[in-house]
Amino acid sequence: MDAGTSSWLDDELAGCDFADERLGQRLRKLLERMEGAMEQSLPLACQDWANTKAAYRFLGNDRVSEAEILRGHFQATHSRGAASDGIILVLHDTTEFSYQRKRADAVGLTCRVNSGKDKAGRFRMHTVCGLLMHSSLAVTTEGLPLGLSALKFWTRKKFKGTAALKRKVNPTRIPIECKESIRWLESLRQSTQLLGEPERCVHIGDRESDIYELFCTAQELGTHFLVRACVDRLAGDGQHTIADELKEVKVKGRHQVEVRSRNGEVSHAVVELRYRRIQVLPPIGKQKRYPALSLTVIHARERRKPRNRASIDWKLITDLPVRSRAEAVEKLRWYAMRWKVELFHKILKSGCRAEDARLRTAERLVNLLSLFCILSWRIFWMTMLNRVVPDESPRLALTALEINLLDALVQDKGPRSRRRKTLSHDLTKIARIGGYLARGHDPPPGNTVMWRGLTRLMDIELGATIGARIYG
Repeated sequence: MDAGTSSWLDDELAGCDFADERLGQRLRKLLERMEGAMEQSLPLACQDWANTKAAYRFLGNDRVSEAEILRGHFQATHSRGAASDGIILVLHDTTEFSYQRKRADAVGLTCRVNSGKDKAGRFRMHTVCGLLMHSSLAVTTEGLPLGLSALKFWTRKKFKGTAALKRKVNPTRIPIECKESIRWLESLRQSTQLLGEPERCVHIGDRESDIYELFCTAQELGTHFLVRACVDRLAGDGQHTIADELKEVKVKGRHQVEVRSRNGEVSHAVVELRYRRIQVLPPIGKQKRYPALSLTVIHARERRKPRNRASIDWKLITDLPVRSRAEAVEKLRWYAMRWKVELFHKILKSGCRAEDARLRTAERLVNLLSLFCILSWRIFWMTMLNRVVPDESPRLALTALEINLLDALVQDKGPRSRRRKTLSHDLTKIARIGGYLARGHDPPPGNTVMWRGLTRLMDIELGATIGARIYG
């Protein structure tokens, strides 16, 4: 495939700087081949033994790590962030990749799970082999993914179990530097430094990120955070908690949100909004080390319990001011964006089938997952472009060859043929060759049809390029 047909790779790999130039060339070839073989194995993507062997050597090379592979992508994320306007939401989350291996020590462990009862009725515990990944995804307030701003992999050589540890040690008195939770602070620092404008960034995390040290780190860096509360912290003079203060707050507004049940049924729920600026105190064992902070607590709660799903009960903590119902609703919408990083992880596991990899060591798996991260961002980015900036030029995401191929492959429907060509017009064509029906009442195409369509388009593009060389 000609280098000119993969302009997006030019941007994502421009910042890569390997000790050996051949490693950079191999990285590009790997991404080109893997883009056209989503959901497939490395041998299928590489097509022959020579290229497959070269791929295995690249992934196992001591001079190759996730930092080198992702350096160019991080630089491109910075560029896209600088070119965007307004607030940048940095979504943080952790996910696990599980693997079936006879020798788990070469990869590592993630957790222990209950695998049922034995014949005597005793519970059996099963140790899971795999890797953990903490990712930070930068998005606009409209949901357009700008790219990864931080990424951390790790595994456990020996898993003792959280419950067992809590019986021996009070986790609130252990320094954050000695916990795995330090990843939240490291990712916050790395993301803020990469994006370069801390006042524009709002770091968003689920209940696992309710860490007082994270609040202090954000204040130190001059950036902002919005996390879902897990701990009912001491407040005010230390004689009461955040929950006690919120009980005194009257309902300051209502907001209607769209929710889905486990069956996928869409309904609307009305939540009551309460918010207050509260003096929050650090944990008792750390009050000499960290200062008290003035934070805003937002409580969104559904008054009536629904029948077919859990009721909404969100308690959010942020350093940002909230002075009106509109500002409270804005923060709720920002937190709801956290689902985007979950979708990114879904593309990694379902689209790239990251957990089907057969590589034997953690180091090789981490390098492969780093490649998958770039490809998964590409899929997610194109899916969201269709929703956020549908009227932009197709050249924003596609090459001239790809646009011409789509015109030849997919016929325009109805009056669209008389309209000016837009990005949405061509991205919808990609989705159509991936199985999207494009009926009038259908929602915008999702990630699944986009990765299937892109895979087919890459095959067709390769065939067109080779055909042009043979027949002129």
